[in-house]
Amino acid sequence: MATKVTIQDIANELQLSRNTVSKAINNTGVLADATREKILRKAAEMGYKQFAYLPLFQEDAAKTAEPSILPSGKREIAMLTTQFLSSSHFSSMMLDRFQSEIDHLHSGMTIHRISPIELKEKKLPSSLNIQRTAGIICFEVFDYDYAQMLCDLDVPLLFVDTPVMDMRPPLKADRLYMENRIEIQNAVAHMVQRGKKRISFAGDKNHCQSFFERYMAYKDAVEYFGLTEGLSTCAMPSGQQNYPVSLYETIRRFKTMPDAFVCANDFVAMDLVKALNELGYSVPDDIWVCGFDDSQEASYFVPRLTSIHIHEQIMGYTAANLLMTRIEEPSLNYRTVYTETNLILRESTGD
Repeated sequence: MATKVTIQDIANELQLSRNTVSKAINNTGVLADATREKILRKAAEMGYKQFAYLPLFQEDAAKTAEPSILPSGKREIAMLTTQFLSSSHFSSMMLDRFQSEIDHLHSGMTIHRISPIELKEKKLPSSLNIQRTAGIICFEVFDYDYAQMLCDLDVPLLFVDTPVMDMRPPLKADRLYMENRIEIQNAVAHMVQRGKKRISFAGDKNHCQSFFERYMAYKDAVEYFGLTEGLSTCAMPSGQQNYPVSLYETIRRFKTMPDAFVCANDFVAMDLVKALNELGYSVPDDIWVCGFDDSQEASYFVPRLTSIHIHEQIMGYTAANLLMTRIEEPSLNYRTVYTETNLILRESTGD
């Protein structure tokens, strides 16, 4: 397995300070343009992935491929995100595949982090040159009003997951999700078959559309099995900056603890296991826990975490296909696509 490239590795290679490299990669502080570009080129060359902003690099003139579908003068495919990519379990592998699929376009892939101020004021990232942008892919952009502002730009646009869309006008853009319902319901069925009767949900169902769909799938499943007691002990703190503490405080107040939890993602599941341990409960001996994402951490977390696997490579391929066809045919009807997921049973559910 390839060793993960760190900021310190890049600093050592260039004989620069770690702070200088961090400024370039995270697009913060003041740096000479030549220094910033040198750092980012070296980082890309070494295989570093977790950029806040990656500038447009000129393609090697010797590189040959099929003719580009990009409009003249628009050579940039921009990714917008509100988070650093390291905060998502599946973004890195998905992005790798997405980049490899758009490689033949002779374009630059740029990554722009939307700051909290830009999000609040509904402004584009200052690093984005919209005049050079052929298409935009949005990752973890879950503010509905900001998403609507992007839809008004008249630029080919793809959302990988979206804000909660319940009772809201649809976004005028293509949307890509992982399949959220079937495997959540299979997880609940597995718990019921093994004798669990009080099954609850953990996670903020209003965080994004996928979390909302996972909660609704859980709710439909427990109602189908006639096991609605667990609905009263769902742990769903929302809008909290210190989520692990909020989660702990929520479950600490439960008079009756559930037999099992289905969680919105692996981050929530791991925080929940830690909170349960602090309260004196053992997973899986006392309470079962299932996550979602099947992150790398899930297989070596203690206990090894049952989770729902997202096929990152398939999502990356599908994302590239959706955006490229939108660029080529802007008049296409807007599309919503779901990619397959699979339940992976491990120790946290007694497997």
